[in-house]
Amino acid sequence: MELASVKQRFGIIGQSQLLERALNTAVRVASTDLTVLITGESGVGKEVFSKIIHALSSRKHNQFIAINCGAIPEGTINSELFGHEKGAFTGATNDRKGYFESYDGGTIFLDEIGEMPLDTQAFLLRILENGEFIRVGSNKVQKTDVRIIAATNVDLEEKIKKGKFREDLYYRLNTVSIKVPALRERPEDIYLLFRKFSADHAEKYRSPTVQLDEQAQALLRNYAWPGNVRELRNLASTVSAMAEDRLLNMERLIEIYPRILSRNLPAIVNEEQSSTGSIPEREILYKLLFDMKHDLNDLKSLVYELIRSNNLQVTGELGFHNIEAQRSNKTEPRLPVPVDRPILEPQTPIYQIEADEDEHNDFEDSKPLILSQNDGKGNNNFTNVEILVDNLRLEDQEKTLIQRALRKFKGRRKEAAQELGISERTLYRKIKQYDM
Repeated sequence: MELASVKQRFGIIGQSQLLERALNTAVRVASTDLTVLITGESGVGKEVFSKIIHALSSRKHNQFIAINCGAIPEGTINSELFGHEKGAFTGATNDRKGYFESYDGGTIFLDEIGEMPLDTQAFLLRILENGEFIRVGSNKVQKTDVRIIAATNVDLEEKIKKGKFREDLYYRLNTVSIKVPALRERPEDIYLLFRKFSADHAEKYRSPTVQLDEQAQALLRNYAWPGNVRELRNLASTVSAMAEDRLLNMERLIEIYPRILSRNLPAIVNEEQSSTGSIPEREILYKLLFDMKHDLNDLKSLVYELIRSNNLQVTGELGFHNIEAQRSNKTEPRLPVPVDRPILEPQTPIYQIEADEDEHNDFEDSKPLILSQNDGKGNNNFTNVEILVDNLRLEDQEKTLIQRALRKFKGRRKEAAQELGISERTLYRKIKQYDM
């Protein structure tokens, strides 16, 4: 059957390739008795596809029923689907046929299959395997011949990982899969659908049909449509009822439906943090930067001690008062940075580590210091300071910080991770990453 005739018969509006692909799959599988799993967001029209499959199948003269598994209470869903015997539970005053018995030979559409309880899933699997079921409170096996079409708006594979959906049932239901595209995935169809819904409203209430100008149409296409076709239908009805003019511009559309300006942008979620409650990995970088700042202050203090002990005079941007102020603000002594070569022998240049400028840095620019040594005869020997850039790579500094923490706690990873402010799992991954 041609897709154009299928669209006309079932009132399908749209020219999207994704939509036509889904329709083509539904048409081709309709003539079989294969189980079909329809996936897609809420409001995309999954039930319409199930009706198309039934209407084009050999069961079209038998009954069709759509059941919302999420709307039936867990305590009664088995009775609803499979029936019960008199006295099976409190309130069971008579025998009752379930849907699988009443609609024998027809088609049952199970919407929101992901909400079905686990015990009911086991009973459904048995029907799919051999067509057998047992009423609640009975020990008599009965047979049924129904075609099952299931639908879901959630990821069943994720539910399987969480133990909330049977894996064997998933593969039994997913014989043929049909993915119904969301409305935002078919923007070329949005205005066509709007015109169809507004025309239906105008015909029902005998009023002129509302249309949109180009800017308003662009606004429709750029909206995310979290409610999909259902939301678009509601918008068309609202606009048709509220609009005074039959041609709406963008400003009037926003006034009637302000939500159309909202954007549903994705957000990055730290899965490790949400699952373990640990501090994000970037915290270790913040801690590393703080330690680097303290090391830089220690180096300044070391230079100051060397200048004072060797009777040197300093000219340039860094004066004694800055170093003295820094030393007076220190709350606890810190070990000096190890130096692996002699420093400040006569006529020996002093090397200073240059840091990036920020609001906490006492060096206002990168000019070298000029040091002088008095020779006792009133003459000063001036020596230019050479700028030496140390290794400031974050990966190397992070590795060093982890090594310090492990040495401090003698290899006990749990205590080292607490000291670093990260999870033990993150620490283990870092140790493996740096081959430590």
